[in-house]
Amino acid sequence: MPSNPMPANPMPSFPYGWIIKSLDSIHRAKWYRQVQSIEGMAGPVVEMSGRQVVNLASNDYLGLAGDVRLIERAIAATKTYGTGATGSRLLSGHRELHRALEVAIAQLKHTEDAIVFSSGYLANVGTIAALVSDRDLILSDQYNHSSLRNGAMLSGATVMTYGHNNMADLSKQLSEYRSAYRRCLILTDAVFGMDGDVCLLPEILALGDRFEAMVMIDEAHSAGVLGQTGAGCAEHFGSQDKAMVQMGTLSKAFASLGGYVAGSAELIDFLRNRAPSWIYTTGLSPADTAAALGAIAVLKAEPERLTQLHHNIQYFLKRLDCLVCNTADKTRKEVSRLPTDSAIVCLQVKDAATVLRLGGELKKRGVFVSAVRPPTVPVSRLRMSLMATHTREHLDRCVDALLAVL
Repeated sequence: MPSNPMPANPMPSFPYGWIIKSLDSIHRAKWYRQVQSIEGMAGPVVEMSGRQVVNLASNDYLGLAGDVRLIERAIAATKTYGTGATGSRLLSGHRELHRALEVAIAQLKHTEDAIVFSSGYLANVGTIAALVSDRDLILSDQYNHSSLRNGAMLSGATVMTYGHNNMADLSKQLSEYRSAYRRCLILTDAVFGMDGDVCLLPEILALGDRFEAMVMIDEAHSAGVLGQTGAGCAEHFGSQDKAMVQMGTLSKAFASLGGYVAGSAELIDFLRNRAPSWIYTTGLSPADTAAALGAIAVLKAEPERLTQLHHNIQYFLKRLDCLVCNTADKTRKEVSRLPTDSAIVCLQVKDAATVLRLGGELKKRGVFVSAVRPPTVPVSRLRMSLMATHTREHLDRCVDALLAVL
């Protein structure tokens, strides 16, 4: 038998060398990321590198992450149930505390039932996988969160993207493609987390009815922020009685960890039996469950928190718009404010190098904001998120610092 010939191109000696080159490219593009440590308790003012800074980089919209009542609830649950659920809720990880949280969420959201996942990412990935598969169609907003996009891809369904909040584009794609698929799922953020604007929910629901398509909204940045009672986007638009899949997180306004889906009793029962990221994942820890329950209780008992958050948003936007207007000659090519209907306020910046410089200079002046760059967003921006516990002095300090660096 002939001997095996030597390969023309020998295998590389180190199969991970490409990682070093990739990291170098990330650095050169100013896309490199690293953590920034916050010391001590969460709140409107935090300590970083031994200095007090006004915190506008948090998603703690109701200002509850450092609330002593939530801390006490988490400690009590840990003493009663231990530190972890220790298993899938279908096997050994279920506690009555979990069910109490699901009931509280359903009551807040005005739905028949709810199911709690161990993270918002797991809630999106598992729910989408349960609802659609390779015979189905997903239509996804261009600016949707990574968890929605990845969940769509992993489901095996055909995925098409429609222009951001572009109802004409969504309607056109439904008209052209819906009839070729068994099921259809429209996916959208309720509040777009890197922009601050709100989805056009009534129009999306109307298109869902017209084309027999399911609608799933991600309420990560709208629950605890929008609506008369803080129930979120559906309450904001008066659409609570419409059939839809309402997903949300417990890690932002509700100051804990985890995700949930709220909807009809049949939907929730189906997800308990078909959502892989719920079935095969350890249940939410007792401490996180109790803290989230406490946050919902505080929201109901203290509606003034929601009112104060909205007052802060209106005040900050008024001051910020005056700043942008007064510095327009110097900044018109560099900075512009994006439209917002939420607690998220973004100043769009021309490039990654500029946004990094501005973020660093703001931090030196005692204001911590997020400098967000591609590929997270198409255009770099300073992202500022407001809390109910910010005072006007905190917000004035941010605007004054922005004026100085611009």
